[in-house]
Amino acid sequence: MKEVKIDYINIKEEHVTLAIDQQKNEKVKEQIFPEDKKKRTRKLSHDCDVCKKSFSQKGRLNKHKCVPTIEKPFYCGICGKSFSNQNDFNSHKCVHTRKKRFCCDICGKSFSASGKLTSHKRIHTGETPYHCDVCGKSFSDRSAFNCHERVHTGEKPYQCNICCKSFSQKSALTSHKRIHAGEKPYSCNICGKSFPRNYALTDHRRVHTGEKPYQCDICNKSFSASRTLTTHKRIHTGETPYHCDICGKSFSKWQLIFSQTFPYRRETIFL
Repeated sequence: MKEVKIDYINIKEEHVTLAIDQQKNEKVKEQIFPEDKKKRTRKLSHDCDVCKKSFSQKGRLNKHKCVPTIEKPFYCGICGKSFSNQNDFNSHKCVHTRKKRFCCDICGKSFSASGKLTSHKRIHTGETPYHCDVCGKSFSDRSAFNCHERVHTGEKPYQCNICCKSFSQKSALTSHKRIHAGEKPYSCNICGKSFPRNYALTDHRRVHTGEKPYQCDICNKSFSASRTLTTHKRIHTGETPYHCDICGKSFSKWQLIFSQTFPYRRETIFL
């Protein structure tokens, strides 16, 4: 028997196995009961325009068309339609996301506004039309550019109503509030430890991998988190950006303000 090698792309194994088993069973039945084949032939009136297979009922023909094939390996699990290429499949998925009418024809992601889709597509094209005049950094999204500008201006318009800490981004404030609420939605799949912020989980995972991608350009010491490197560099620069409004002292880490050196402040904040 001649061996046929087929490369399957995005075809679920159970669908392919099902299609092959159905074909085998039909061939065996035809060999054992040839008279049944003649009876079925007279009743068959609905033909598949792809494989020319015939069916007695239109509903069975429609169901047959939904089975993924080598020619149409991209299968929609919602409506059962199959497609020959990824782009057509991605465009089709937008049919099921009625609230998000603007669909990316590259990755299939959907958006509620055309402007959001335009910004999203720049991820694929690499386009960065928004340039910072201060540091020269470029951005694909206007909102990301606006957030970046606050790094230079020092503007922090989003304030926590519990501890009064301010942030330059609304998402940063949302993440911060999880500390007060005790929410830790991001869990490590290795040790089970949970974190209130996604980036904290990313940094934590490097404890298991041993990865330290952030290196000090002065002493060559490496760190697993970028913010740890930023804090470390203040040892070399002498920078102390955090000021205590009670005693007037300055610190390189904001946590030092709440250390045991200032019990009166700890009581004020945490009681």
